[in-house]
Amino acid sequence: MRSVTYSMSTSLDGYVTGPDGGIDWGLPDEETFRLATDEVRAAGVHLLGRRLYEAMLCWEDADWDPGLSFPTDEFAALWRALPKVVFSTTLTEVRGNARLAAGGLAEEIARLRAEPGGGDIAIGGATLVAAAAAADLVDEYRVRVHPVLLGGGLPFFARHGRRVALELVEARPVGPRVLHYRYRVAR
Repeated sequence: MRSVTYSMSTSLDGYVTGPDGGIDWGLPDEETFRLATDEVRAAGVHLLGRRLYEAMLCWEDADWDPGLSFPTDEFAALWRALPKVVFSTTLTEVRGNARLAAGGLAEEIARLRAEPGGGDIAIGGATLVAAAAAADLVDEYRVRVHPVLLGGGLPFFARHGRRVALELVEARPVGPRVLHYRYRVAR
C-alpha cells in the first residue's frame, strides 16, 4: 500500500511559516534542495492545498529561464511530470499535470492508495496536512529543521489534541545548517 508522506521545512520552534506568512528563513542550500528533489522523484502523486499549489506554480514555467542550473532544472522537470491533486474551495481550474480534488481528503487518499502504481502519496501544505493528521491518514513525517526561531506562525505539526507515537527512521545533517528527520507513524 502506498504511504502518505508529509515533508516540509520547519523552524526549530516548529513553524512552516513565520507570523507574517513568510518562508524566506527556509530557503534551501544546494544539498537541501537536492533532498527535496529526491523526495519529488520518489513521489507518485502530490496532494496540495490551494496556497501551496499557487506557490509551486513557478515550477510550471521554470524551464523557460536559461539561467537555471542543476538541480533546479531537474526539480522543475520532475515537478511538472508529477501528478498533483489540488484541494480548494475557490479555484475552478488548475494548470499543468494537476486536477482539482473530486472528493474529500480521506476519499482521495483511499482511492490513490487503491490505484496501481508506485511512489509515495506526498501531501503538502500545513492546513491540508492538519486535516490528514487529524484523520490519521499520514504515515510518515519528513522534517527539515532550520536553525531559526520564528516565535509563531503556521505549525508544522497538526494541533489535533491527541498523541501520535512516532518511530525514528532517519536523522542526519543536510548541508551546513539543516537537520533532516524521518519519522514513521507507529501503528
